[in-house]
Amino acid sequence: MPDIQLGVHTVKSHGVKIVKVHMNDWLILLLLVAIVIMLNAIEPFHRFVSEEMMSDLKYPFREDTVPFWAVPIYAVLLPFAIFFVYYYFRRDVYDLHHAILGLLFSVLITGVITDAIKDAVGRPRPNFFWRCFPDGIGAFDPVTGDVICSGDKAVIKEGYKSFPSGHTSCKSSCIL
Repeated sequence: MPDIQLGVHTVKSHGVKIVKVHMNDWLILLLLVAIVIMLNAIEPFHRFVSEEMMSDLKYPFREDTVPFWAVPIYAVLLPFAIFFVYYYFRRDVYDLHHAILGLLFSVLITGVITDAIKDAVGRPRPNFFWRCFPDGIGAFDPVTGDVICSGDKAVIKEGYKSFPSGHTSCKSSCIL
């Protein structure tokens, strides 16, 4: 008669079963990833920016102070490492699976909501002048008074995504 250990559910013994039961959750996560990618690809709303408004938007344009790779490490990989250490000692695949699902749902739903608001609001960043006019010479439509940007399209696109703060929204969902 084989040894039966009650309460031990490993990836090997129960992994396929738990994934089958939660297949809809994983499909929803894939949908959320697709939505985040789409929201980052579309052009945000371009809010009216006049010459008078530019005085508040002339902070110097600098490269990002937080590297792009730091956010996934802080928000996802570090918690995954903690989950796997916990799994190593407890050997409960259900806890591991639900922790991973919970983390991915919180990060992706926060990303969808934040990116959707950023695209809808279109508030210019404080360094919008230098994003829009890298040569320092402003150009405005004589009829409407709206800004006519001459900078790099990708840099200008990110210039219209000031609100809400992506760092703040990640801190609210990534509790570590």
